[in-house]
Amino acid sequence: MRGACGKRSGVSGSGITSVLDEDRADAGACVDLDEAGGIAPPLKAGGVIAPALLLAACGGGSSGGGTASAPPTSSAPVVVVPAAITATQASRFLAQASMGGTRTMIESIVARRYEGWIDDQFALPRATSHWDWLVARGYNVAANINSETGFDATLWRQMIVEPDQLRQRIGMALLDLLVVGIGGVNLNWKQFATAAYVDVLLDNAFGNYRTLLDAITTNAAMGSFLTFLGNRKANAKTGAQPDENYARELMQLFTLGLYQLNMDGSVRTSGGVPLETYGPADVSGLARVFTGLSLATTDNTTPDRYRQPLVMNASLNETGAASFLGASTSGGGMAAVKVALDTIFAHPNLPPFVSKQLIQRLVTSNPSAGYVGRVAATFANNGSGVRGDMKSVIKAILLDTEARSDDALASTTAGKLREPVMRLTGWARLAKVDSPSNAWAFGDTSSQSNRLGQSMGRSQTVFNFFRPAYTPPASAIGNAGLVAPEFQITNEQSVVAYVNYMQSLVANGAGDAKPDYTDLVAKAGDSAALVDEINVVLAAGQLGSATVTAIRAAVDSVATTATNAAINRVGIALLLTLASPDFLTLR
Repeated sequence: MRGACGKRSGVSGSGITSVLDEDRADAGACVDLDEAGGIAPPLKAGGVIAPALLLAACGGGSSGGGTASAPPTSSAPVVVVPAAITATQASRFLAQASMGGTRTMIESIVARRYEGWIDDQFALPRATSHWDWLVARGYNVAANINSETGFDATLWRQMIVEPDQLRQRIGMALLDLLVVGIGGVNLNWKQFATAAYVDVLLDNAFGNYRTLLDAITTNAAMGSFLTFLGNRKANAKTGAQPDENYARELMQLFTLGLYQLNMDGSVRTSGGVPLETYGPADVSGLARVFTGLSLATTDNTTPDRYRQPLVMNASLNETGAASFLGASTSGGGMAAVKVALDTIFAHPNLPPFVSKQLIQRLVTSNPSAGYVGRVAATFANNGSGVRGDMKSVIKAILLDTEARSDDALASTTAGKLREPVMRLTGWARLAKVDSPSNAWAFGDTSSQSNRLGQSMGRSQTVFNFFRPAYTPPASAIGNAGLVAPEFQITNEQSVVAYVNYMQSLVANGAGDAKPDYTDLVAKAGDSAALVDEINVVLAAGQLGSATVTAIRAAVDSVATTATNAAINRVGIALLLTLASPDFLTLR
């Protein structure tokens, strides 16, 4: 039977309403049921899932965008303080602030309120580091010296089961911004080197951005990924010049951006032409500073040296003068590195550049100028004269009116497309997934043909899986002057792969990482109660009435007296929710 698809049904941003070819098993929530009432075999490529999702996100009331209303333009934080927080509001908050909500977390936020929950998360100790977990599990044996074994397992483990969920979410947002991908780390013990880098991001997620710049600059994985590890000073005889890769990407992608910005993130211009932030001379001058950084030891029999900060090798280091961004230094060494990072950190572009990208990762693809300006002002000064205080920045992002107001739910431009990894972890946390053997067999999910098209820590380039300014070509999003970064990895193939992969996970898990649907099975006899629970906890209450009606009809197509009825009804409700544009578009 056709289940949620019906003879002539498809998916739009407001529910299952657009008309699609009845012979195509496709379109977001359109997943066939077999004659026994279970979920049918995987979808085949060649349908129109991706176009359907693009239509849903580009028009019809669902998009990755900013806000249609005129927000306050004050630089002071504008915070919504509701008299009482509903379960749906709490779940929407968790969709922005965690790797996925649970009923227990929702109840905690209702009781503690948003800021109380954030403070509770700030107070939690760091979970077992990725490095320590790998060592404890025995991955530091000689047989793993040239492998990536264990890396994916430890990332999935922390994202799904650790209680420090705000730290996990901020850490992954930072990994999208300050990119290192394990495939481009040209070191042995790759899993340890890259794990040490992710630990740096998590350790500093609630610290200061200036400290974070120190930590990534002296990290071995970053040094390898952006090719400044062992970077040599200029050689007059051969004409060789220092590697400029890190100097360029540090400014372009991690801190300042290509063009000068106002505090609200808008580009400064002269005669209608954008003003560049830096030029070739700034890159070459800064590259001179980042020479000589080397591994602390030559012992490669264990991975330990990849956890230690890089040290300065004087024989490789440029000690002459270096000029960049209106500053200069001479003498080389770590003192010159400090001058360089201090200069970048003090640059007026840094607060709006970093703030906007963090907002994009957590809340909305197209934040208003007012929203960016308010968060950037907090970045520049936390109220106590401190610049780069991440705790204050996090609160400013998550508590701002544009993040918390329900007005976004009625906007045609607010919100963002959920990253594929966040979709999986949202399901896994709802389903209480655990891996008793600690294998966490999800593995590398970056394939666009049979997985998610994204896997944390596996970007192939420093530009991440998607760029913050990406706009789908020839789309209503582009015509409206908006961006939708996550759509860079969204196409017909990737959407079919996502639905097929999630179908397998919902039904069987991965290895011994199995879902526990006990709570949902208890509601399976009542389709309204079942779909409502999934809607609130997994979809933050954002399933439209038409989508809810269609999913309930699919659930009810399996008689409660049928063999394995309860688990099949739960699986149908979960998969159709995970495939619906209502869920995929987070507002």
